[in-house]
Amino acid sequence: MKFAFALLLLAAPVLAQTPTANPLAACGQSPVNFKVHLKDGQNPPQLEPGKALVYFIHDAGTRYGVGFGAYPTTKFAMDGKWVGADHGNSWFAVPVDPGVHHACATLQSSFFGGTELAHFMAVAGHSYYYRTRFVLSGSTELLELERIDSDQGRYLAMSYPMSVATPKK
Repeated sequence: MKFAFALLLLAAPVLAQTPTANPLAACGQSPVNFKVHLKDGQNPPQLEPGKALVYFIHDAGTRYGVGFGAYPTTKFAMDGKWVGADHGNSWFAVPVDPGVHHACATLQSSFFGGTELAHFMAVAGHSYYYRTRFVLSGSTELLELERIDSDQGRYLAMSYPMSVATPKK
């Protein structure tokens, strides 16, 4: 009995670092769709004491998106909770506590699919920038999520309108 308890204590740190069995756990648990409004001229939010700031920037690549009059909305979740959405060239930011976080980006579309995942270690007082792009070429559709340099992230946030997303009822 004592041996089993000691073994459990030694294994606990390893078990705590094992990722969840389902990587999609980063995505929101309940289905949600967002309505997105874009606001020009919005300043990036201020860092809250003891928090980090995560920017989600969608880079459509052109003023009008993919060129056929419609552009899919990209919605984002952190640690299993939906936090917002971007539409076309836009951005929004969310404060997070320090520690490991898991992000999910997925298209809000019945025509296109795609989910991208990432994880990172947030440090209080730091900002993190993630960019999504939707690539549509022939029969290929691809949503990309990548962490980008802070200079590029600040530039895109200054260049694009801020996204304000509210869940649809």
